[in-house]
Amino acid sequence: MAELTLDETKLEAFIERFIGDAAATAHAATVVLGDKLGLFRALAEGGPLTADELAARSRCHPRLIKEWVNAQAASEYCIYDPATDRYSLTPEQTACLADPDSPTFLVGNTRIVNTLHKDEEGVRNAFTGDEGFGWHEHHDDLFAAMASASSADYAAGLVPEWIPALNGVEAKLLSGACVADVGCGHGGPTIMLALAYPASTFHGFDYHAESIEAARKAAAEARVSDRVTFEVAVADSFPGEGYDLICTFDAFHDMGNPVAVARHIRSALAPDGTWMITELNAGDRVEENINPFGRFLYSASTFVCVPNALSQGSGPALGAAAGEAALHEVTTEAGFSRFRRAAEAPFNLIIEARP
Repeated sequence: MAELTLDETKLEAFIERFIGDAAATAHAATVVLGDKLGLFRALAEGGPLTADELAARSRCHPRLIKEWVNAQAASEYCIYDPATDRYSLTPEQTACLADPDSPTFLVGNTRIVNTLHKDEEGVRNAFTGDEGFGWHEHHDDLFAAMASASSADYAAGLVPEWIPALNGVEAKLLSGACVADVGCGHGGPTIMLALAYPASTFHGFDYHAESIEAARKAAAEARVSDRVTFEVAVADSFPGEGYDLICTFDAFHDMGNPVAVARHIRSALAPDGTWMITELNAGDRVEENINPFGRFLYSASTFVCVPNALSQGSGPALGAAAGEAALHEVTTEAGFSRFRRAAEAPFNLIIEARP
């Protein structure tokens, strides 16, 4: 490599950025640990606490708790009072770190980040081969992490805002509609809809058998199994026809041949049916995504979305940052004549496509 001429100011700025990123990467593992051990909740419910008091409350090793809670203080994930040697969470930190029912609970996203490192070898092999790396090949932790990360967004927006934004859909659901969720994963959004619209019937499809089993269990626990079914099926040939509503919840960009999937969805819809495409709120061009959210999307998509799409076959891989223009192009090629942005959330676009 040729000798480089370095700008010392720019070099120092990049080193500072790199150290910050390395620290955030290391800290992510402590957030997942704290979530799984209930440490954030214990601190929220009992704080302010000393490290020893937090250890007693959580029944964890005092010395390890001391190091863990100092990591949270250093990352500004909790408040440390040196005068009392106590730690606490602000209401905002509690909403994001300690309350799974909060619409701003963010720990699921950290769990996703943490799982990516577990699959580095498999994804690296996909880079040097042509087999891709399928969803089913990932570490088991990823499936639950994805379900957890999306549940807060859907709970806040799906029933109160997104469904009413679709033309005529809520009225159909209230009177009794037939709905499919393609790429349903653990079935969280399907179950939310079933709870809100008991007159309708819901059918979730996913090629990942373990996710279907988890979805069936969740439906039974929510007592909606009388109107919700989950079945193993691939996206371009799932069964049924005449659906009033077909949903893809942050799943369409993962699919190997999006045009083929879109064509099958169109053929499975009733003549006046609606395809609700929920996708991540990315810009259409790279320069629009040079920001923290775009950084997260491209990184996660490098490990999960694009390798999975490539593992499935012949179509283009959209990726997590597909953007609205690419979605419009695919739906038009598949024969949909109407396409509009029905709603928008900080992390999601809600698109209505109709035959």
